[in-house]
Amino acid sequence: MRSTRLFFTFLTGLLFTPALSFAANGSVSYQQDIKPIFDNKCLACHGCYDAPCQLKLETMEGLDRGASKQPVYNGGRTESVDPTRLFIDAQSTVEWRDKGFYSVVDSAWGMKGSLLYKMLELGQQHEFKANHKLPDDIQLGLARENTCPNPDDFDDYADDRPMEGMPLAVTGLTDDEFNTLKDWMHQGAPMEPQTLTLSAHETQQIESWETLLNQKDKRHQLVARWLYEHLYLAHLYFGEEDSPTRPEHFFRVYRSSTPPGEPVQPIGTVRPNDLPPEKFWYRLTPVKGTLVHKTHITFALNPEKLARTRQLFLGDDWSVDTLPGYSYENRANPFITFDAIPARARYQFMLDNAEYFVRTFIRGPVCRGQVATDVIRDQFWAVFQDPDHDLYVTNAEYRARVSGLLGLPGQNDDLLALGPKWLKYRGKRNDYLRLRKEGYGEYEPGGPTWESIWDGDGHNTNALLTILRNHDNASVRKGLVGDYPLTTWVMDYPLFERTYYQLVVNFNVFGSVSHQAQTRLYFDLIRNGAEQNILRYFPKETRQPVIDNWYQDGGKLRMKISYASIDTQNPTGIEFKTSTPVNEFNDELVKRFQHINARPDPINRCDSEHCQRPDVAAWKQDADSALSQLASRRAANLKAIDYLPEVTMVRVEHHDGAQEVYTLFRNRAHSNVAFMMNEDMRYQPELDTITLYPGVLTSYPNFMFNLRTEDVDDFVKQMNAVEDGDDFTDLVTRFGVRRTHPRFWEYFHALTRYMEANEPTQAAVLDMNRYMNL
Repeated sequence: MRSTRLFFTFLTGLLFTPALSFAANGSVSYQQDIKPIFDNKCLACHGCYDAPCQLKLETMEGLDRGASKQPVYNGGRTESVDPTRLFIDAQSTVEWRDKGFYSVVDSAWGMKGSLLYKMLELGQQHEFKANHKLPDDIQLGLARENTCPNPDDFDDYADDRPMEGMPLAVTGLTDDEFNTLKDWMHQGAPMEPQTLTLSAHETQQIESWETLLNQKDKRHQLVARWLYEHLYLAHLYFGEEDSPTRPEHFFRVYRSSTPPGEPVQPIGTVRPNDLPPEKFWYRLTPVKGTLVHKTHITFALNPEKLARTRQLFLGDDWSVDTLPGYSYENRANPFITFDAIPARARYQFMLDNAEYFVRTFIRGPVCRGQVATDVIRDQFWAVFQDPDHDLYVTNAEYRARVSGLLGLPGQNDDLLALGPKWLKYRGKRNDYLRLRKEGYGEYEPGGPTWESIWDGDGHNTNALLTILRNHDNASVRKGLVGDYPLTTWVMDYPLFERTYYQLVVNFNVFGSVSHQAQTRLYFDLIRNGAEQNILRYFPKETRQPVIDNWYQDGGKLRMKISYASIDTQNPTGIEFKTSTPVNEFNDELVKRFQHINARPDPINRCDSEHCQRPDVAAWKQDADSALSQLASRRAANLKAIDYLPEVTMVRVEHHDGAQEVYTLFRNRAHSNVAFMMNEDMRYQPELDTITLYPGVLTSYPNFMFNLRTEDVDDFVKQMNAVEDGDDFTDLVTRFGVRRTHPRFWEYFHALTRYMEANEPTQAAVLDMNRYMNL
């Protein structure tokens, strides 16, 4: 329960009144009047772990919790800190105050003493010139220092940053919005809780899944633990994959100290595989508040998936004598922990839902920050080894030999453990690769063939994925999007599972620099493992030249000191006809698996005069065709790329009010991606390219252009004509939506409206913390 607060009423300066008593009597409703303002003007910055000052506004409880001077993301702390997860690590206002959070609405001096009012009032005092660039001395982006003033510090903040009221450096509140908020705070900032009413269908589905997860025999308990550790991050919904209608509610699965039928009480362990109390239950409970895209990682539950799960995990005759514990080894090595569960069941479940699992470690908290993401290329494809051709799945003797080598670092946060732990796990991983090379050499003496690539069982589009890195974050989508990439990952079960445990289950966003560095360094080995997997498909004489191209400059040194040597002895079972095996492999991948390619790409890989989607309206086809002139171009012959941010949204308005949205990715080229620091030294800017995706494929837009249909050709012409920074500024001035645009919020949220119309299950509020001042 939210604690009762006393407010010093501004009008009288004398009367103290319990805040919650206003909820029934006040004329301004939090849920109906205030929350929509926060959703529209504040939530695009104040959501998730990287909400400034940890002020999370998705829910009433986040606003009530308030702000903290303690940052979540801190790459330099020498020790881990206690987690501060809303709804998990504290249950009352008093508990949050004990953890250092302070109110942004309470004040002993009335409404005008509250931090929220002061910040909003400061924002109202300065109006920026419409659609002009902001002053350069306003620091924006993730590099901004969040000073997080409390009410007593505010005057100093206002003196130092007079133009940095809230909403920060963007078209602000309307007078009506400000007055509504002022009236609400004048009434004592009453907050009535959100009301959620579940349907009979949802209640029945919850009961079915909780029944599966809470059986008491050992087989069910072990399966339930594996499922929980793989679904705890998901926004679960009851319906079909990619449903054309939005689900009624989304749900999270928790380990709870209360059984089904009672209110959920989450158990607050740091990681989902930390030791729980002796008695606990797996529970599903609705997600509260407004959804933000960066944490909205969806997973469908339905009777068919329930039956599939039972068949995969419990259909075979296997047993477990003793349930594994939660020791260091159990947390570090899921292959030992879950050895009793058939490997085929585990791998097939992940394959069936591959986009979800890749999305968890693409969008999860580990991937906020350049140090985390500079291990991967800016655009690449991922495919998976077929279970029938995966030695770990098919060969029990091989599985027993290698499982002990598949443990993961990062459990020890001690700074002094960084070096020894890294050397230990690097050595085990390289020993594993040597055994893998030997094993596959014996198992496939003729080399791997196309049959060893999973074809989605003929229908599952999760088999082909595209990952697009956006500097300090990334996106994933089913299908082969973009021009042929420099690298394509081939993931087998040991690689897929290790990636998930390293970047999701075992990652602690509140961890020390030692933990974060161990995670990042091992992720480098994961990428290298995926590269070594695909090299096996190339002619053996081409493998060294290919990997030398991937590891130019200092990357060659990294190959010698960190990685196991590649296989240059065993042949491939695929016949190659050219001297460019990477492109030839990718070309054949597109052709051979076209029946499960969720997104054929006639825009970036256009081989005709009609570079457009065949199944959209004529005006959208015209926009496709015009914008395709920018796709797959190199910066050497399209200089505008030099001035583009990582992710640019292009919105096209039709005269009837319809819209089409494109995500324009700048793919930065690197001589190698093998080092944690000094990424700028490895840039190859003349090789940067553009990938154009019809739709919204990012959580973090960096900028936006808004075009009418009749503007598209002129936009493309002006992009082609850019020669210098002044030319690009002219382009931005004509077509761009700067933070100061009078209709900024309308255009920004039009992206969410687009998702609601085209992929409603995925729709949520995008993040503007990275929206640039161009």
